[in-house]
Amino acid sequence: MSKLSVDQKTIYSLLSDKKISFLIPDYQRPYAWDEEQCQTLWDDIFLFSFPNNNYEAFDENEEYFLGSIVTYKNQDGKSEVIDGQQRLTTLLLILRAFYDKFSNMQDQNSKLTRERIEQCIWKTDTFGAADKSMLKINSEVATDDDKQEFLDLLKTGQAKPDSKSRYVNNYRFIQKKIDEFLHGFASYFPYLPARILGNCIILPIEAESQDTALRIFSTLNDRGLPLSDADIFKAQFYKYYGDLGEKKDFIERWKELEEVARLTFPSGNASPMDELFARYMYFLRAKEGNRSTTTEALRKFYERDKYKYLKQPGAMDVLKALALFWKSVRHQDKDRFSDDVRKRLFVLNYAPNGMWQNITSVYFLQNRKESDLLDDGAFVEFLNKITAFIFAYAIFSPGVNALRNPVYDEMVNIVNGVEVGFSKYKFNEFQLRSSFENYQFSNQRNVTRSMLTWYAYTFPEQQLLAVDEVFNIEHIYAKKRQEVEGGLQNDASLELLGNKVLLEESINIRASDYRFVDKKNIYCGKQRRGKNKDASKIFEINKIANYDVFNEDEIVGRNKLIFDGFFSFLRNEKLLVISE
Repeated sequence: MSKLSVDQKTIYSLLSDKKISFLIPDYQRPYAWDEEQCQTLWDDIFLFSFPNNNYEAFDENEEYFLGSIVTYKNQDGKSEVIDGQQRLTTLLLILRAFYDKFSNMQDQNSKLTRERIEQCIWKTDTFGAADKSMLKINSEVATDDDKQEFLDLLKTGQAKPDSKSRYVNNYRFIQKKIDEFLHGFASYFPYLPARILGNCIILPIEAESQDTALRIFSTLNDRGLPLSDADIFKAQFYKYYGDLGEKKDFIERWKELEEVARLTFPSGNASPMDELFARYMYFLRAKEGNRSTTTEALRKFYERDKYKYLKQPGAMDVLKALALFWKSVRHQDKDRFSDDVRKRLFVLNYAPNGMWQNITSVYFLQNRKESDLLDDGAFVEFLNKITAFIFAYAIFSPGVNALRNPVYDEMVNIVNGVEVGFSKYKFNEFQLRSSFENYQFSNQRNVTRSMLTWYAYTFPEQQLLAVDEVFNIEHIYAKKRQEVEGGLQNDASLELLGNKVLLEESINIRASDYRFVDKKNIYCGKQRRGKNKDASKIFEINKIANYDVFNEDEIVGRNKLIFDGFFSFLRNEKLLVISE
């Protein structure tokens, strides 16, 4: 069990401790608080210290909890701040601003409070005298260009006149709030900082290791973003390039990489940079010949052998190439990809799971040319193969975990120069047909949309659709129509693929009317009243709009066309074995 040191402390008892030495480590994010957060902190402290603007209403025994600070002692004895950086930094700025304001005040309370603030900002000797050259905090944040301004502010209390850093902006804001307070409560001025020091409580949590501290942070944190694995990797890169004398160059390259990742990978459970490192990990696993279906956690994988993969020459270049590749996919880059490739990538964008992104990352890194481009014909063949297999497997053996065996095998084959074929995992046509016939293609299942998207592009006339446009699943024979007319002998026909089609969200909303004659006019952009609207960009919709009727026979017939077309696709990709 991990050992923790937890003991709530006042601001003064925490910061005046002679042994304390805080470090904002290199893997932390830059200071991010702005005036809004500073205003909130100030208001909270002021209302606590002066209830109803009344000094006498304050209870000296009252305490105000400001939150926790999670740290761990590194090998140099510094307390690395994992959680609480923003709050701790702002509190020190507040104390420094008060300290300056007391410089010309000679009353005893002001002098005593100023001396206590000194002990919180600077290290002190045996007799409690402050050494103005040694702060209680340091910052090594790799991507924070303004960290030195923070340290200079604490040392001197002077800000650069033309600075626009968050530290300086917030410091000026705090100075303004202190001036307003002094104007309104001059006779009680020392009491506010005294109450901050003596009655505001922090819960310092000191963990025995960085891993434990990060886990605690993830558990406690409900505001802001927790540290990502990529933040830890950034620190390793920073140290590596620092040893090469290339820190400044690295910082610029990292910032560029973060921006590309931000514009490329959707925000989900993982940060954009974590997603990039995950896709690179699958390539590295494949190079190791690792076919195991048990995937290590991202940080566990990269920290092996003292982060050897991050210290390989060219690792940053590979990550950048991979990020730019996926940026081109995300933005449907016509300069990089042919129409055939872009259409196939659009279909895979609606794949039933994200496994295709991992194997495609491996394919790209293994087969890219010096220009980071791929052979167009070979790439089309690869995309056809994984589309056919992944879509079929999602119906034959649902669940992303089931897909790991065949996909991980093919990743290793790719880096070994073996053509992707899923040769060990081909489908028995009879069994797969049975799976398709018995599968419930409900709208809630991802593979329903996958199959409809694939089918839309079996029509050669189908133009490339924008990946950012929202498409819904449309019931051609409306559920409401069945309720009113009861025209289908079998209610289950409503949920057959043959009764469903991909349709733009805006058109889908208008096409909610149950009458087919009205629906097909809406598909084509025709309105009963007013100006006509845009027609659907789904080519097949325009064919359906030419039908006189769309009843059960049409649903069943179209369902058979979709199934037969997909099995022909599987046969062309040599993924079926002969049924007996």
